[in-house]
Amino acid sequence: MFDYSGSLRRCEPLSRQALHPVRLCRMQSDLAAPKGVQQRGHAMKTSCKYHVAKAGALAFALAGLAMAQNKPDSAAVKEHIEKAKKLAGKEWTKQEDFFCENPVPNRANDPLIEPVKLFDNFYALGSVSTTIYAITTTEGIVLIDAGYPDQVDSVVLPQLKKAGLDESKIKYVFLGHGHVDHYGAAKYLQDKYGTKVAAAGPDWDLMVPPANSGKQARDDAPHRDMVLTDGQTVKIGDFQMQVVTIPGHTEGSVSYIFPVKEGKKTYVAGLYGGTVLVPRIAWNLDEYQKSLLKWADAAKKANVTVQLQNHPHMLDFPSKLDQLQSRKAGAPNPFVVTNEAYGRYFRMIQECTAAQKQRMVENPPANTKK
Repeated sequence: MFDYSGSLRRCEPLSRQALHPVRLCRMQSDLAAPKGVQQRGHAMKTSCKYHVAKAGALAFALAGLAMAQNKPDSAAVKEHIEKAKKLAGKEWTKQEDFFCENPVPNRANDPLIEPVKLFDNFYALGSVSTTIYAITTTEGIVLIDAGYPDQVDSVVLPQLKKAGLDESKIKYVFLGHGHVDHYGAAKYLQDKYGTKVAAAGPDWDLMVPPANSGKQARDDAPHRDMVLTDGQTVKIGDFQMQVVTIPGHTEGSVSYIFPVKEGKKTYVAGLYGGTVLVPRIAWNLDEYQKSLLKWADAAKKANVTVQLQNHPHMLDFPSKLDQLQSRKAGAPNPFVVTNEAYGRYFRMIQECTAAQKQRMVENPPANTKK
């Protein structure tokens, strides 16, 4: 059985010592892997060297968030939270708590999942909090996201093999956004097999800064390739996918709408590729709120009923994998929801984001006070 509920814990205030970037990175290795989830014995030996800088930013964000949330909420904050609770209904109560009260970031050493087929043409790989999706088509395999660069040999390639997916047949990698925990194996596949890598223009600039920007590209980033645009339809063999740009978490975050099959049934899946997990770590929260509502409208129009995230830990992901593994013939797929509930989920996040923004206005970090 998967049980990862322990990681969805309240972000309690941390001491200055605990918030040191290296300690924050290392202390994650002390978390024991739950039963049925793979232990990450090697993870912290490699990931700390890649993620100390990110850990520093995360430490600052969590500290500020914790301080803000320890103060009583104003009437303005409470109004947004009440709206979020109503939108959450019975389906999204845990998720409302996650986004409005107790956000938890993904971590490089979070427990791995067993590679699994969610639908006939659709697989999940990676970890409980940073997931890679694989889609089989008549013209090869499509990946949505590609994990961490320092986990290509230890996680991504072995999991592809375990799922029965031939890495040499991966023709495309579509990125949700241009952060390091999403483009991981893209450069390896690009260099070895000529795999096409796709992202929105602003996030190509994030991964591969223009020559005149004064910024240096990371050695592990893929080289600039396919540029995605809003409303674009991508066709790969018998597979078709719609692109929806959703600036907010990054300027070039992207979501995808596409079909998944199960027996004689075809469902419409939606993958939101730019969820803000920690409110203080975002390119632009105002744009993020607009994008959440834009996506809810697009999902309604397309009749999206399969709920997917590239950071799925707020969605009881391990529990859903358990349900999928143990379900009986004819039982519903746990990843399928109603279109109405799917839309409410993103409108609920929008209200939680409004609440978190208001908290930050009322409780700014100490170094921004005049």
